[in-house]
Amino acid sequence: MLIQSKTNWSADNSFLIEYRDRIDAGDIIAGYELKTELDNLIDDLFHNDAYFYDVTDSRLRMDFMEHCVRLTKSPFYNQPMILMLWQKAFIEAVYSFKMARDYMERKQVIDRFKKVLLLIARKNTKSETCSALGLSEFITGNPGADIVCSSNDDNQASLTYDAIDTMRLLIDPDGIDTHRNQRFILNRATNTKVFKLSDRTKNKEGRNIDWAVVDEVHEMKTNVIVKSIEQSQSLKENPKLILITTEGFVDGGFLDDELKKARAIINGDDDSISAQRYLPWLYTQDSENEIFTDPQTWYKSNPTLGIVKKWDYLTEQVDAARKSKSDRIFVLSKDFNIKQNVAVSWLNYEDYTYNATFDIEDLRGCFALGHVDLAETTDLGCAKALVVKNGIKYVLTQYFIPQTKLDPENDDHNHGAKYKEWADAGYITVCEGNDIDLSLVAAWYYETLYLEYGIKLYKCGYDQRFAKEWLNSMATYGWYKGENGDVEMILQNADTLNNALLLCEADLKQRLINYNNNPVDRWCLGNACLKVNERRQALIVKTNDAKKIDGAVTLVSLYEMYRRYRTDLKTKWG
Repeated sequence: MLIQSKTNWSADNSFLIEYRDRIDAGDIIAGYELKTELDNLIDDLFHNDAYFYDVTDSRLRMDFMEHCVRLTKSPFYNQPMILMLWQKAFIEAVYSFKMARDYMERKQVIDRFKKVLLLIARKNTKSETCSALGLSEFITGNPGADIVCSSNDDNQASLTYDAIDTMRLLIDPDGIDTHRNQRFILNRATNTKVFKLSDRTKNKEGRNIDWAVVDEVHEMKTNVIVKSIEQSQSLKENPKLILITTEGFVDGGFLDDELKKARAIINGDDDSISAQRYLPWLYTQDSENEIFTDPQTWYKSNPTLGIVKKWDYLTEQVDAARKSKSDRIFVLSKDFNIKQNVAVSWLNYEDYTYNATFDIEDLRGCFALGHVDLAETTDLGCAKALVVKNGIKYVLTQYFIPQTKLDPENDDHNHGAKYKEWADAGYITVCEGNDIDLSLVAAWYYETLYLEYGIKLYKCGYDQRFAKEWLNSMATYGWYKGENGDVEMILQNADTLNNALLLCEADLKQRLINYNNNPVDRWCLGNACLKVNERRQALIVKTNDAKKIDGAVTLVSLYEMYRRYRTDLKTKWG
């Protein structure tokens, strides 16, 4: 059948075995998923007759990387690449497992692995490693090959493409052996090309790709670009598709599907033909708790820690995660590869359930900032005003609902709503009919706050939906929209509200917000969940339509008004 290698593999001649042995010895700390897959690979190496092991291809590429490639990023720019043991073990595993395939009644030796998933925390050289591997393929691989750098968009695809080009220029600055034009990078001797392909590239079909690296797959909602690459490799003898990523925030997206497949392979639940050709290499933690109790476990998701990734940096990130829920979500996902739900509770129970009350008479004559949430006129609406006195933020609130929301069969009541009780206590104004009378919302600021207590509205924010009637009502009291006006729109997105949210959260934790123990506020704060995007920006969301968050959203938006106008009002608030 095949010419079997008779090499006696050990840690002396296999980086894969050395890596596993050093993990066993305690020299390297690794997580359960990586250790399990390494055990699977080594068991296949010694005991599975379907495969044999030949390190020739992997050593050729590693030799090129260490003797020719120069690094592209500060503080290592133009320094030679010195591969870490994890990189050597990874590359060796990708290229060294061989298998036989029947083709036109003859035996043919091919690489075992066609597809690879590298899940590793950010700032652990995943892009630099695969860019150098791509350049080695460009120089030492098959003549006439098409090599692809891919991602969600051209900018992301450019990260590996430009790194390959920079590495190329550092060893061939005069373009004697290689050349770049607007479409691709060319190896003049072999006619091998490197080019970009993204989700936005037209005519993704009909390609003939040999080797591809797809970066940042955690942002992909579908498998369109990856499937296009896989189909384009169908005629190749030894195609390679390497997916590199950290964890992300897209729920039910492409990465979630790939990780299910990867974990089924690792755990031995999938031994199909496609599973045999798929190499999962996952740097993951074994628990969330260990991150906050044992810094040594950070190596499990950060194999370059102390060499490339800095201890000081990661220590600061973990400290931030202890203090802020949005930081926690981001750090656990991006620095430790722990998948976070689409939305998690914004606040801990103790963050907003402290005793703090005030007498509105004590705020008589003060200036206030306001904000209203009128997102659904047939649902719960909210108006708030903020007065700062002696460093404490006093929040006055009035809620509004249509009469129909008092129906005891309303689903809100199954999720903690007590509209009738709250209305009887004066926390909610009930509007006749099926929607909120927005003139009553405007009247609250004038007739209740100003006429009854002399509290003067300096500026008031509003969201962009269903506001026309309210704006007209506000204008009747002398509060106008426009440049230098009294009311202004606050966009309800993470770009606008992230900093306000963080400040609001910090003030709640420090008991600097006095919302007068408003039970509707408390219900909304408890329902509020947090969603974080790839730019580390957070936004309050709800996970159930019946669990209202209007009070929490209005509070954060009110804080944005505070951020914008606190300097103006310092002299007025004292």
